[in-house]
Formats: sequence, structure tokens, C-alpha cells
Amino acid sequence: MKTIVITGGTDGLGRGLADTYLRRGHAVAIIGRDERKAASLPGAHFIAADLSLIDENRRVIEEINATFSTVDALVLCARYFRSTRFETAEGIEGTFALDYLSRFLLSYGLTNPQLIVNVSGAGLPLDLIHWDDLMLAHAYDGVSAQLQAGKANDLLGVNYAAQPGTGRARYVLLDPGAVSTSFAGEYDASTEAHVALLKRHGRPVREGIEPIVAVIDHPPTEPLSAFRRDQPIGLYHPFFDRAAADRLHVLTLEVVR
Repeated sequence: MKTIVITGGTDGLGRGLADTYLRRGHAVAIIGRDERKAASLPGAHFIAADLSLIDENRRVIEEINATFSTVDALVLCARYFRSTRFETAEGIEGTFALDYLSRFLLSYGLTNPQLIVNVSGAGLPLDLIHWDDLMLAHAYDGVSAQLQAGKANDLLGVNYAAQPGTGRARYVLLDPGAVSTSFAGEYDASTEAHVALLKRHGRPVREGIEPIVAVIDHPPTEPLSAFRRDQPIGLYHPFFDRAAADRLHVLTLEVVR
């Protein structure tokens, strides 16, 4: 029996994964904000948390480490779109906090994960990182914020896999493509129209989770791998630059300390 931990597990891809592994009889922990949605996934271990907050991530990490001796797969799905810039109570831009920083904290914070699947936009160009304005205080728009978070997750995987030590989890960066989910967020009119098209034409969740299920059931042997749906992405590309990954790691530590 596997133990699967899923952020954003009450909706969309995360919910589809939770339902799949619960039906198979595995232990599933889901992390989210809506206890009512979690109630419709009987058997799941629900952890209520606002993952855009550093302190909440640390509390969740403590609970997972205390509850489960081993985590077979940590699946990072939580995200939330904002057309208007928002700062958390800790003074961090909201998309950076939830879509990237939470994934950083959970990746490094769990005691013994065997596999980490970071569901984001794998293989994005490096120039999406706003090195001099990571919090997008001077040039915010919702799409730029999510693209930056996606690129930051690529670099998170690169740095994580390069860390010394034995027994470190295999790290998978996975872009599921266009999937028709709820697209949780707060949208302006033009972005909402685009989201409506994605909902109409995106693949259903049951298809969207297939490549994620595949890597959980048959994890790659490499320390780091990346996929666009079920197609491997070559890590030799400069988009997966180690120096940029190290630079972001240092900047991230300055934020979380």
C-alpha cells in the first residue's frame, strides 16, 4: 500500500488523483482549504491549510512527518490565479507564495519522500524569472506571475536533484497540458473569457491525471526528469540551468528565513 500526499487535493487534478488512489485502497493525505470538499473523499486524511503562508506549510510538514513514516509520493498541484496582485499576511506575493514557495518548503521539508511530482509548466524559458522583482511589485499581471512560478518550479527540481546525499527523492517535473478543471482564481473579464475556452476545450480530468498516475506507479529511475504530458523533456536544454537554479535557491532561502 502506498502513501500519497497531494496538495490541492480537493479539486481538479489533485482531486482526481486522490479519488484514484483511494479507490485502489492506498493511504491518501490531501491538503486544502475547503473541508466540505474533502468530506466527499471518504477515507482521505485531510489537512486544512492555507499553503500560501510559510507558517502553515511548516505546520503541515510537521503533521505529515509525524503521521506517516514514509511518503511514497508527494504530488504538488495547488495553485490559484489572481488577475490583481495580492500579498499574503506574511508580505509575499500570493502566486509566488502558493504556486512556488509552498512547493519548495514541502519538497525540502518532508522527512522521507520517495518521489516528488511537481505538476506545473515544465520546460519554460529562463527569462520568465524576474530576478530583480520576484514579488512583481512593479510589473504584475496574473499570467506573468503564474509563468514565473512555473519556471521557478523547474529550477526547484534542478537544485533539489543536485543536492548531495543518498536516499533523496526522485523529482519529476510534469506539465499536464490543458485540462478542464475549475481553474480556481480571481479573474478579470479578458482572462475569464480565456479560461472559459480552456474549460470547454481542455481534456477531462480523468485523462489529465493519466501521466501523473503513470510516474507514481512506475517512477523514473533518474534523480530528475521532466515531462510534457507523457513525453520526456530533455534536461540538457539551457532552460534547466544549474547556475540559475542555485541563484533562485539562495534568493528563496532569504524569503523563508
